[in-house]
Amino acid sequence: MATPTNLPATQTTGAVLTAAYMNDLRGAFRVLQVVNATYSTQTATSSSSFSDTGLTATITPQSSSSKILVVVNQASCYKEINNTYMTLKLLRGASNLITIEGYGGFTNSTAPNNFGSCSAMYLDSPATTSATTYKTQFNSNNNNQQTIVQTVGGTSTITLMEISA
Repeated sequence: MATPTNLPATQTTGAVLTAAYMNDLRGAFRVLQVVNATYSTQTATSSSSFSDTGLTATITPQSSSSKILVVVNQASCYKEINNTYMTLKLLRGASNLITIEGYGGFTNSTAPNNFGSCSAMYLDSPATTSATTYKTQFNSNNNNQQTIVQTVGGTSTITLMEISA
């Protein structure tokens, strides 16, 4: 496994660029590791409380200064009933990072609405070398009204990329 690059704080003007310095520059901001996970089991909720979608991945950063680029595609999102919508969010552990979809599938009709995939990219700075889990959660804004994420036949993906700083 590659190690993060430590660049010198400064380079003196007019100094000869050594091979070692050039190698450090080539290694800066590189992808150190990639973790990918998929999930294809149908998940539904009729609660306004957030629950896990089942899409999750864990990465152990090599350096506490690394960034983690999270790429999420939550497939086959669907809301069943009138005046209902889905909220989908990305979390690191128990910490909410971003809302991916705030009013997914909302319509003023009684028809169901399959609104497709919800996707996001997020650059995180977890500042740790411990195993770090990222996941998505969703809810229905209207208790007792069903919202479905990951209908049958869809495959959701989450990709985590550690980027050296």
